[in-house]
Amino acid sequence: MSRMEEIERAIQDLSSDEFAPIAERVHAIEQERLDRQLGSDAAAGRLDFLREEARAERQEGLVRDWPPL
Repeated sequence: MSRMEEIERAIQDLSSDEFAPIAERVHAIEQERLDRQLGSDAAAGRLDFLREEARAERQEGLVRDWPPL
């Protein structure tokens, strides 16, 4: 049995009360990993195209302030 299968089986055996905090922690870990990846990508310039797209769309009048003034 693989490590993943063992973890899945253990999770399936949890009660609802035991499962909820595990699910919350897994979600938090996922968010932490995404934040680190976004930070890394931003620092490396891999997201610069998004800023340029937004700047171009604003110049074309396609972007509005939110909330409206």
